[in-house]
Amino acid sequence: MWSQIKKIWQLLGEYQKVTILTPFLAVLGAGAETIAPLLMAAMIDQGVNTGNLQQIYWYATWTLLFSLLGMGASAWAAICAARAGAGMAKNVRAAMYARIQDFSFRNIDKFSPASLITRMTSDVNSVQNAFSILIRMAVRAPASLFFSLVVAFILNWRLALIFLVLAPVIIIGMYFISTRAHPHFKKLFKIYDRLNLVVEENVRGVRVVKTFVTQRREINKFHTVSDEIYQEFSLAEKILAATSPLMEICTYASIIAIAWFGSHFIIEGTFTTGELISLVNYSMHILMSLMMISMMMVMLVMSRAALERICEVLDEVVDLVNPEHPIKIVPDGRVDFACVGFSYVGDRRRECLQNISLHVPSGQTLGIIGGTGAGKTSLVQLIPRLYDTTQGSVRVGGHDVRDYDLKALRDSVAMVLQKNVLFSGTIRQNLRWGNPHASDQEMITACQQAQIHDFIVSLPAGYDTQVEQGGTNFSGGQRQRLCIARALLKQPKVLILDDSTSAVDTKTEGLIRGAWKTQIPNTTIIIIAQRILSVQQADQILVLDDGQISGLGTHEQLLATNKIYQEVYASQANQEVTS
Repeated sequence: MWSQIKKIWQLLGEYQKVTILTPFLAVLGAGAETIAPLLMAAMIDQGVNTGNLQQIYWYATWTLLFSLLGMGASAWAAICAARAGAGMAKNVRAAMYARIQDFSFRNIDKFSPASLITRMTSDVNSVQNAFSILIRMAVRAPASLFFSLVVAFILNWRLALIFLVLAPVIIIGMYFISTRAHPHFKKLFKIYDRLNLVVEENVRGVRVVKTFVTQRREINKFHTVSDEIYQEFSLAEKILAATSPLMEICTYASIIAIAWFGSHFIIEGTFTTGELISLVNYSMHILMSLMMISMMMVMLVMSRAALERICEVLDEVVDLVNPEHPIKIVPDGRVDFACVGFSYVGDRRRECLQNISLHVPSGQTLGIIGGTGAGKTSLVQLIPRLYDTTQGSVRVGGHDVRDYDLKALRDSVAMVLQKNVLFSGTIRQNLRWGNPHASDQEMITACQQAQIHDFIVSLPAGYDTQVEQGGTNFSGGQRQRLCIARALLKQPKVLILDDSTSAVDTKTEGLIRGAWKTQIPNTTIIIIAQRILSVQQADQILVLDDGQISGLGTHEQLLATNKIYQEVYASQANQEVTS
């Protein structure tokens, strides 16, 4: 817990000063409010009871001044606490977001996008609220408790013993309540992750949901998770609800005890009416301080689980890092696999790729064919070092990819994934993801190579056409060609196309391949495809089967020697004849 608090303190940055100022102001406010009841007692005893108006005005004036001082200091502390809390949340979110950007795919797989979103929103909000309250109350409440107890013992030590009897009752009761509630809040945050996942899947797949008319099933799924949150939160709140009666019992018990014993002391002449009234005020201060401490314990319980989840992200060890002296330049597009094995969980006994050895000269085209789950995507993800091999090595430009600076390597390798991702903004802004400094002519050239330029200029706004989130206002083939153009703008040494022309007709696909031969002859191109027609003209074709190399050669060689390739070719030829 302390290490997590230390981490948050380090992330405060420029808000450390205002965080330190807040408790000082809180103590000043507590001290001023502690003096006010003493002045009121003196006003009653020396002014009201004696009929001395001058004394009444005198003490009333000082009581007002100290009350205003206390109110002003408390208000300033609240403003500082709000600023510090908002600043802390801003810096924590920024640190988390920056950390996530450094994550490898394996790190992201460990959490899940829905969980990361929950941690950056709900969890940070929970910690922010607790932080804003704690930096005020963590000092103010103990200070007010201490000042009030000291004055109470000075006024009448026998009556002050009442507070020492009640304090352990409150502390033990709050400890019992908090320890029982914490597991429920910890479980609650995990259910929030599932709720976000349900919403995310439904929104992303809304077209599929409506196509299959499964809205009712999705609603039921949401209600199921929502009910779990309700049940868990209700259990936690029922436990925390015991805080209120505990504090009320102790408050009324102290007031009744002070009034009962205090009246006897007044009759005996050892206590005054003003002192009794001030002691009742101090009893309220003391019990309010204890209540604030109990509230802090409740806030800590609610935010502790959130803080732990935030620190899990910040403390996550990134498994893909730059070497001590990284290579900054990729010489060419040669790609070599040497006895490569790979497992997503880092376990050699569960490898999805086994003993892959392969050489692709710079400027050549490699086609990859294989069934679902054969390891095609896993293989190409090792080239830009999105994952590291479990055994063996992958080399680009003659150097192990683990020896390169990650940015330099990934700038030299362009990858068009199976799932075409476009971002909200204009077509121009999306294309410039490939090269932020690309000129208009360079964009046009890339789009011409991807056979998408004519479509873009036919739009009313041309390259300034707005792209909806996910590119839903474009067809699948248009999205694929835009993503290809974006990758070409990088002017990569290695271009990887992961089934990225599946939604493009064969004529357009042929035009795209033809443009590459003349426009980027020195770029190594790796094409994953389901259609043999897409890789038929490749210099080499790799056939993968269950994570192993089944065949490697030209179209003619594989057609003559490889059974899997023959079967795929025959099935696709039959489909073409039938259609």
